[in-house]
Amino acid sequence: QVQLLESGGGSVQAGGSLRLSCAASGYTYTMFMGWFRQTPGKEREGVAAIHTGSGTTFHGASVKGRFTISHDAAKNTLYLQMNSLNAEDTAMYYCAAGWGPGSNTWDVAGNYGYWGQGTQVTVSS
Repeated sequence: QVQLLESGGGSVQAGGSLRLSCAASGYTYTMFMGWFRQTPGKEREGVAAIHTGSGTTFHGASVKGRFTISHDAAKNTLYLQMNSLNAEDTAMYYCAAGWGPGSNTWDVAGNYGYWGQGTQVTVSS
């Protein structure tokens, strides 16, 4: 059983930065861990993911070059460094983990079996 707890969300002005953290408990090695975001009325969008075994990372087109996902195995914690934030980044951000995703399906929410409760990110312009 894997449990995930996000932190680090908040309000920031456009152009600012935030770092999200996701503390995991349980076995999370050699699996995909990722960040998704969701706004009311829209589907959950894959933001970034990492394979905790190989360290391979994946970033969505809308965040590439601005967001960076990383994983600290010793702390069993996932991070999302978000720079150059804009109003379109406003959303609830969720941490996810699972063995289901692959390199071509890292952004499919249904492939992840474990989810955190979410942390709100609000960017004001």
